[in-house]
Amino acid sequence: MPDMSGTPFHILLVEDNEDHAELVIRGMRDQQVANSIHHVSDGEKALDYLFNRGPYSDNTEHPRPNLVLLDLRLPRVDGIDVLRTIKSTPEFLRIPVVVLTSSEAESDIAQSYDYHANSYIVKPLDFKSFTRLMKDLGSYWMSWNAKPARD
Repeated sequence: MPDMSGTPFHILLVEDNEDHAELVIRGMRDQQVANSIHHVSDGEKALDYLFNRGPYSDNTEHPRPNLVLLDLRLPRVDGIDVLRTIKSTPEFLRIPVVVLTSSEAESDIAQSYDYHANSYIVKPLDFKSFTRLMKDLGSYWMSWNAKPARD
């Protein structure tokens, strides 16, 4: 499903827990939220994807995402470091980053917003709530959220 402007919508999902990643992917696809969901399992791969490095060098196959769903506790490069890099790189600055994590720690919430996360969402524990969250999240970012024109 394209966004309301007719432009394809791409999500980069950065999640090391395969079960959580599958729930996000399934929830987004069931709601026809995105044209593509690109899943990477650690922070280093997320940065490689964004900067089109290594196996992600083909930006046609690995386009710049319209939205990043980012877990915080990641192998190799922590989610906070990924967030900091995204929000300090001019070409990525306008990509919305939603922290989607199991942490309810005030320090994680504060630090995420200090580094300009666009939203912080604690993952629900039950399947029904998680599915509803994916529907609402997709609807918000694709239908309701106003976006600047792509650079």
